[in-house]
Parts: sequence; C-alpha cells; structure tokens
Amino acid sequence: MPDESVNFGLLGYGLFGKHHANAISNTDGARLTAIAVKSQASQQAARDDHPQADVCGDWRELIARDDVDMVDVVVPNRMHYEVTKAALEAGKHVLLEKPMAVELAHCDELVALAAEKQRVLAVNHELRLSSLWAGVKRLIDEGAIGRPLHALIELSRFPYRQGAEGWRYDADRVGSWILEEPIHFFDLARWYLSAAGEPQSLYARANSRDPSRPQLFDNFSAIVNFPGGAYAVVSQTLAAFEHHVSAKITGSDGTIWAHWSAADARSERPTFGLRYGLGDDIREVKFDKSTGELLELADQIAAMVRCVRHGAPPPCSGVDGRHSTLLCLAAEQSVESGAPVELGSFQN
Repeated sequence: MPDESVNFGLLGYGLFGKHHANAISNTDGARLTAIAVKSQASQQAARDDHPQADVCGDWRELIARDDVDMVDVVVPNRMHYEVTKAALEAGKHVLLEKPMAVELAHCDELVALAAEKQRVLAVNHELRLSSLWAGVKRLIDEGAIGRPLHALIELSRFPYRQGAEGWRYDADRVGSWILEEPIHFFDLARWYLSAAGEPQSLYARANSRDPSRPQLFDNFSAIVNFPGGAYAVVSQTLAAFEHHVSAKITGSDGTIWAHWSAADARSERPTFGLRYGLGDDIREVKFDKSTGELLELADQIAAMVRCVRHGAPPPCSGVDGRHSTLLCLAAEQSVESGAPVELGSFQN
C-alpha cells in the first residue's frame, strides 16, 4: 500500500492511556487514528491533545473502523477479554495491557482466536524491552553465570493511585493486585529461567494493610518451582515509598545483580545498574540508553509497527501473557488456600 503507516486505535484515555497515545504519536510508522473513551471529560481531553485522531465514546465503534489496523487496549482489567475478543474477530491486531484477562480460559480463547485469525496478539510486559532487564536476559543467554538456578525479584514502591473512577481499588474491576504488579516479575522470572522449562508449582503468601479491602494485597511473596530444582522468589510491597526494583539471578557460575530506583516508575532520571560475577571477579555493564516505563512503552509501539509491517514476533506474545496470568491466578489461589498449587492441573 502507498502509505505504510500502521493505524492505531486506542481504547482508554486515562493516565496510562495518555502515555500510550503520546508513544503512538511519536513513533515513526505509527499513526494514532482513533481513540475511544467513555467519559465526556476524557473525550474532550483526547481531542485537545490529539486533534488528528477521531474520538468516540463507544469502543465498539472504534473496532468497527476499516482504517484501524491495531487496537491498543488500555482499559480496566475486567474488560480486557471482551474488547480483545471483539478486536480479533474484527480482524485487528491487538496490543493488550497486562493482564490478558482475569480468567485463564479467556486467555486460552484469545490465544486460539489470534492464531485462527492470523493476527498479532501482544501483551505489554514492557520490562522485556528495557535496556536493563533485557540486559539481564542477554547475560543469561550468553552464559555469563552458567546454568540459571535461582531468581529473586523484589519490588518496593508507594501505594497505587486510584485510577479512573477508582477502578484500581475495586476488586470487581481490577481482579486482584497480584494481576497488577507481580505479573511483571512473574514474567521476568519465567523468562530468565526459561532454560529450566515451564514452572511446575508455586506457593504464595500475602496480606493487606487495610482491613476494608483484604482481597487487595499490599504485601505479596511467592516461590515458583521449575523443573530440575530451579526456583524463583517474587516479592513486593505497595506500602513503601518511591519505586525500587531489584533482581538477582544466580547460576552455576555466578550471579547477576540488577537494580532500578526512582521516585516513580515513569521517571526520566532513574538510578540503575547491572553487575555480575563470582567472588572477587565482578564486572559492570555500561549502558548507552536509559531505562524506564515510558521509554519501554515507546519501544513497544515501535515493535508493534515491525510486527505488522514485517511479520516480526512481538516481544511478549499472547502465550507469554497467558503464562504470567496463570502464575498470578495460581498465586491468588495459594494465598486463599494456604497451600501450594500445581500449575499443570490449575483451573480458575
């Protein structure tokens, strides 16, 4: 076709939806064609910020457009399955914010539908695009620490913002907070320990600092078991300050230690670093590119353009997104039951 731009339709224009819109608008080969958002105030904000895009209040209207190639889904978690299914059935490619869905069967249905329609289904686990966190994976794949045996991934950050209409504090819309933040670190753990095979079981504990919302867990820890004895520990607190993430990946020949800190995940001035080694033999990786949520989002949009134009695989596929959702849902069941969960037989 004469114009090779990939036309994006954006569903949602809350705080992060605005960041998606800016990333699309600033990416070569991408065009923000349409935005769908429910509230009148958000519709007006979208028109003011992106006058080149058509704005509507009904996401179904956006999906029905012939001039939308890819639908970018940035709406509350409970809506992910419905809108993604409709977009795939309409022949659109989809970039979907995590989690894919809040039920595993829905994830399976979306993966199968994308394959049937031969459409791209990508999940925005943006840490895979980070110079830092992808740098960890590169070292692992290069054999810098030998056979990976153990991963410890920790988050300490300030409490969640409410989100549009308070959806992030509404269990009926958010699903659970395990699906909000630990899902990223489950994805990293599975990615980093992929040489061991798929996770087999997990055990999780969690609690809330607010008795009025006991099902939304501020503090959470899980141990994930892989074949051959490898395992990962994922832990978080949402009752702290600023935003701090660390990952330590230990192998048969050494350890990788990565860290990232800033006032906020979207900060443009983080402190971060990556070292690896064993004993006194310590090496430090230097970076020519910073890392942060908004930088990775821009890279994600560019990757989606490559997927549509050139058939490149997405950084995180629907299958990958399904696995990270599985780990979250199994962890939630483990917290509730107080018992380990076998992943091969898990159903929710």
